[in-house]
Amino acid sequence: MTRLALVMIVRDEAARIARCLDSARALVDDIVVLDTGSRDDTAAIAQAHGARVFSFAWCEDFAAARNAALDRSDADWNLVLDADEWIAAGSARAMLDAVLAGEACIGVLPVTSEFDSQGRVESAVQWLPRLLPRGVRYAGRIHEQPVANLPRTRIGLSLRHDGYRRDALARKHGRNDALLRRALIDAPDDPYLLYQLGKNEEVYGVHEAALEHYLAALARCGEEAYRHDLVVRTLFCLKKSGRHADAVALAEGEGSRWEASPDFYFVLGDVLLDWAAATPEQAGELLPVAEGCWQRCLELGERADLDGAVAGRGSYLAAHNLTVLYENLGMNEEALRYRVLAARP
Repeated sequence: MTRLALVMIVRDEAARIARCLDSARALVDDIVVLDTGSRDDTAAIAQAHGARVFSFAWCEDFAAARNAALDRSDADWNLVLDADEWIAAGSARAMLDAVLAGEACIGVLPVTSEFDSQGRVESAVQWLPRLLPRGVRYAGRIHEQPVANLPRTRIGLSLRHDGYRRDALARKHGRNDALLRRALIDAPDDPYLLYQLGKNEEVYGVHEAALEHYLAALARCGEEAYRHDLVVRTLFCLKKSGRHADAVALAEGEGSRWEASPDFYFVLGDVLLDWAAATPEQAGELLPVAEGCWQRCLELGERADLDGAVAGRGSYLAAHNLTVLYENLGMNEEALRYRVLAARP
């Protein structure tokens, strides 16, 4: 019988770990939790929920901790989660059976992250390698990645994550910055680390610093899956920095890659709207293009398969923007039409 283990590294996660463990209990045959120095009841709660708990002296290296946790598992496959993640309701072991019974591969799973935006809770999807065959290990001080010359297979087992919510970000403020900068000393041209440092700065509102690192990452990035998210975030930070012409130039250069991305058109529309507000004399030229961008979003629909895709940009968020645009232009019939489409599911 093929065995599957849940493998985690944790620290001070007493408020969240039970949710994660309970969501996985029916899917896995073993649970391994490596505690890296908790000062709360994390270890006791994990044990009470069926985990085998081990201690690890934190050494400022996430890959070292991940590998130490994997060393405690003797299962055929390992599912790697963090304590602020959980397996979505309705998931079943059958969703994994074909992969578990097949040849070795790296299983890439959709992780839907919640975040706060303008008084609402929105969500975005990233596809991350989380299902590993026995023997695969990690490399990287932070934002560590499994190292294996194996095919990567997308699996529909959906994970949820709330580590980007406002209260969670407040708890973690500054935690990753130092490690990212140390990692970049060792690999200063690594586009993935530059992208991650930019994200870390963006979520705390430091848009110009984030932009610097995003542009450096783009200059070095190839056709990796995260390029989509990187481009969209760069457009957003160019807008926040008032560099509208540079944003449009980037969009022109990247447009052929993202003709089917509602996220790309959504943020480009926001850039054009912001530019029109800053230069009213150009509004007559810019607003119709922004309108076209959001209409294109609705034509494309949702694209959760694209890395970093934000839910709603292919539906209700684009419709909301069109509603506001038409209301401001006094086009009430059009505004009413899109207000209906802007209702959240």
